[in-house]
Amino acid sequence: MHRDSVSLNSYEEMAEYYFSYVDRKPFNAYYERPATLSLLPDVAGKRVLDAGCAAGWYTQWLLDKGAAVTAVDFSAGMIEMTRKRVGERAEIIRADLNEPLDFMAKESCDIVLSSLALHYLKDWTLVMSEFHRILAKGGLLIFSVHHPFMDFTVFQRDNYFLTELLDDEWETQKGKVKVQFYRRPLSQILSAVLEAGFLLEKVLEPMPTEEFKSAQPDAYRRLTHKPQFLFLRARKP
Repeated sequence: MHRDSVSLNSYEEMAEYYFSYVDRKPFNAYYERPATLSLLPDVAGKRVLDAGCAAGWYTQWLLDKGAAVTAVDFSAGMIEMTRKRVGERAEIIRADLNEPLDFMAKESCDIVLSSLALHYLKDWTLVMSEFHRILAKGGLLIFSVHHPFMDFTVFQRDNYFLTELLDDEWETQKGKVKVQFYRRPLSQILSAVLEAGFLLEKVLEPMPTEEFKSAQPDAYRRLTHKPQFLFLRARKP
């Protein structure tokens, strides 16, 4: 794996947890997914790269909607969970988004979907260039990441304009797991997309759903005042 591949061991440790629990976690099920899905077109017959597939929720959803899916993740454990979920219905490849996607041909995809994965990459230059290369003309890039406002305020950083590595701890059924990821200013998120040659179509800072409110009312109120994730859709001209 790449020298900048952070949190690999964390995700190896959490693979079973993701497979068993993440489908129902309110931040995923009732906040992230509704927003991401709202940015997707009809995927039937489309060739889709699930970039950072984790335990395969999106891979399964895309397959069930009629897409042809290539799913990649840097974690062998997550790859195993995705294969456990969808079997041989998708092409499932262990790959690091810090590295070239050499197994993907030029203009071989209609959609690149990346859910909460890109904040584990320090530099987006290569990954955006690769996404642009593998997308057909008119193809869509749809992704979610940590909102820069959230990371800056929650982790009480001094300089908003830095790109820096943050340490966090996540609760799982087996206890706390240390997770690292990068925060960066909004300008760097947008400029990485635009400089790769994409046209920005939509930016979302969504409200949580009513299901989220029922599950976690205190967190619901916070999310209606302070965003947690940022969602973008861009198109290759």
